[in-house]
Amino acid sequence: MTLPLRPKLIVVGQIAGAFGVKGEVRVRSFTDDPEACFSYGPLMDADGLIILTPIKHRALNEGFGVTAKERRQREVWEALRGTLLHASRAAMPQPEQDEVYVADLIGMDVVHTDGRTLGAVKAVHDFGAGDLVEIASPMGETYLLPFTRANFPGLDVAVGRLIAQADEELLPESLQRQSSDGGTN
Repeated sequence: MTLPLRPKLIVVGQIAGAFGVKGEVRVRSFTDDPEACFSYGPLMDADGLIILTPIKHRALNEGFGVTAKERRQREVWEALRGTLLHASRAAMPQPEQDEVYVADLIGMDVVHTDGRTLGAVKAVHDFGAGDLVEIASPMGETYLLPFTRANFPGLDVAVGRLIAQADEELLPESLQRQSSDGGTN
């Protein structure tokens, strides 16, 4: 049960408003190396529409002043304040060992270590206590599992499969393995 694929985009920054009087924009970078935000090509909104193509940038107290190929009036940049800036996943470097981009997880099939199909990754959320994987089950219901090594001991990005070994009580009843005495294992 693979979910429809959206363009793989990764959030790398956010528009923080206009800067100066020459049509520059203030950008807050979310990348480990803050200046790397500007090396991934055009920066887009969540739908893949190009918002700005950085030509040059300079560090400010909070973020960067960016000259963009797209010339916009100060009022337009101000109206875009808060817009998340995405880069194409294809432009990003390969993740380090034991790391994965959230964009790579979306749409992956989730299979239990015993072979049961548990669904497909719909989204990954972080509400402050760690990542939660939202899974759409084959029956259409959605549920959350903490993204821990114990719950997800295996991952094959090339095949698009996330291997799960979550405790039965974390799964929806419709997916729980039934024991011979009628309970769950």
